[in-house]
Amino acid sequence: MTSMTKEYSKPMTKVTFATGVDGVFVDELKSRVAEYFETKRISDKANALMVLKTLSVLGLYFIPYGLILSNQFSPLTMLGLAVLMGTGLAGIGFCVAHDALHGAYSSKPVVNKVIGLTFDLMGASGYMWTLTHNIIHHTYTNIHGIDEDLEVSPLLRLSPRSKLLKIHRFQHHYAFLTYAFSTLFWAFVKDYKYFLQRDLGPFKNKKHPFSEVITLIVMKSIFYAYTIVIPWMVLDLAWWQFVIGYVAMQATGGFILGIIFQLAHVVEETQHPKANAEGAMENGWMVHEMETTSDFGRDNKFLTWYVGGLNFQIEHHLFPKVCSIHYPAISTIVRDVAAKHGVRYNHHATFKQAVISHYRTLKKYGRDGFFAPSGA
Repeated sequence: MTSMTKEYSKPMTKVTFATGVDGVFVDELKSRVAEYFETKRISDKANALMVLKTLSVLGLYFIPYGLILSNQFSPLTMLGLAVLMGTGLAGIGFCVAHDALHGAYSSKPVVNKVIGLTFDLMGASGYMWTLTHNIIHHTYTNIHGIDEDLEVSPLLRLSPRSKLLKIHRFQHHYAFLTYAFSTLFWAFVKDYKYFLQRDLGPFKNKKHPFSEVITLIVMKSIFYAYTIVIPWMVLDLAWWQFVIGYVAMQATGGFILGIIFQLAHVVEETQHPKANAEGAMENGWMVHEMETTSDFGRDNKFLTWYVGGLNFQIEHHLFPKVCSIHYPAISTIVRDVAAKHGVRYNHHATFKQAVISHYRTLKKYGRDGFFAPSGA
């Protein structure tokens, strides 16, 4: 990793990316990706394989749910089914909702809107995700003070430019446990916090459409009803057995989601660039995305299938409106063009290597000289 400023940086509120400096690289990359779809005569949206995967991960969530409600199994078996539900929950987030909310599932906005509601059905606000992830995170990746994904919890220091707390020296030990609680926090706290928050990333005094407030209330109510109220009324379980099963489902989904998304930006190779005093970044946006993002496990076909191609995060960040089913194919183009123009292409050959790199990064950001000055 290149050297980084070993001091706390004041958060930026607005930045601009350089224009023109990466023109040749950007033009060739866009041209070759477009040429790929034209030559193959295929759409860059979902295909039959994507639809089949969608049905599969929906089944992975709702079939165990139906079996649990049948009340025909022992508590231990139901616990196993709850874990399967959590696996399906993460899969729906990866393979279905994520593409739809990016407008990558279909060329028809109404189709993306409807499919995107699966995100709300999992307990999270699709509207707020679009705001914080699609707009803020994808535009200002790894920029301290703007990228909301770097501020998921005060317990975690995910940027070398964030203020260091004493507890962070232990974060490489407990971080993975905190990921397990991410969907619980999301369903019961995070969305409400963001809706009530006055400032959000670069947005100041943000006002949300009334229709989205209503959608939040309705979809949260549906989620609480089918995951808590109905099972509570139907299942022949002690209260503590029900709580264990519910937490197991959420913890499984949260753990998987948390790890996958962290491996894309908080590893040893990814950068956390800082704007100058005028808020200007050194590079253009596409090069910035390549410097702050990393792929992993590209040859692992099951991983690619299950996480919706999000192990190809570079391709996703550069072409977010292209369906994830196409990422493996266009990754060859991205790597070739990047090598030709001397642009860095971060990647780990395996999932395990990426996890180890993330662990090392957490340890470094918590202890190895990345300290904020006293009183900052």
